[in-house]
Amino acid sequence: MALSASQAVEILRAAGEPTRLRILALLAREELAVLELCRVLDQSQPRVSRHLKLLAEAGLVERFPDGAWVFYRLTTEGDARELVADALALIDPDDPVLKRDAEQLSAVFAEREAEALEYFARNAARWDEIRSLHVAESDVEAAILEAAGPGPFKRLVDLGSGTGRMLKLLGPHAEKALGLDLSQQMLNIARGEAARAGLEVELRHGDIFGTRLPSEFADLVVVHQVLHYLSDPAAACREAARLVADGGRLVIVDFAPHRVEYLREAHQHRRLGFSDREMERWLADAGLSRIRARALPPKAEGGLTVKIWTAERVRQPQRSAA
Repeated sequence: MALSASQAVEILRAAGEPTRLRILALLAREELAVLELCRVLDQSQPRVSRHLKLLAEAGLVERFPDGAWVFYRLTTEGDARELVADALALIDPDDPVLKRDAEQLSAVFAEREAEALEYFARNAARWDEIRSLHVAESDVEAAILEAAGPGPFKRLVDLGSGTGRMLKLLGPHAEKALGLDLSQQMLNIARGEAARAGLEVELRHGDIFGTRLPSEFADLVVVHQVLHYLSDPAAACREAARLVADGGRLVIVDFAPHRVEYLREAHQHRRLGFSDREMERWLADAGLSRIRARALPPKAEGGLTVKIWTAERVRQPQRSAA
């Protein structure tokens, strides 16, 4: 549906201010928290929040609270998104102001990554203990086996393998299994765990945002307790979905929305869980269907609910020869 003249004017007026245009350029890279935008723009929170409010009212950005934090991202679809993309495409990439913003954002990314890697290195040896603080791991693993299906799987890919727990759980049901992780400490522990379990699996240093694996590479892709650490979980879902073969399945395990704020500082959680609505949208936009969700509530009061989402790439029917 095309924009009316008044809608187009409203959108252009909202975008046609230097700070708001800078915000749009930043959000075109990934979703960001308000305080991160303040740091990059070197402006106060009230001022940045006012600009964000105007952009949201014009339908150019989406606002979503996550515990005590508030994140923003570009609107995901429609004519407003196309208009923003067209406007940003007109800007010289060497514009000094936007170039400085990009450098500041890269510094934020680098700081985030350094903190995460230091945390993972510090906690690699007790990772499974940390992950079992909430729902009993045996209950989660039984539900994952059910969600994955009986197999056998020709190829399993585990994104963000950590200590290799999913490879140990699902590897025996796969002809070939591959695990990717950015932490060398985690990979070293996973290699030892796989060897002790008598599993022949391949473990690689790899990025969940750019796996460099072929499209439709595996008939089972698993993302276990990874998304809440990521700066752009939607992009990770797209990459995971890209790897799912025709007739294959994606299994995502993470938390339902919660408000346990200390996990941000103590355990480097960036997002405090995910709703079914946003997960369903991400997976559907990535070309998957038959999306289902299962909740595993905690047994102790104040614990976290684990969610398991499954989605499939529906096998296309073969066309008969004319």
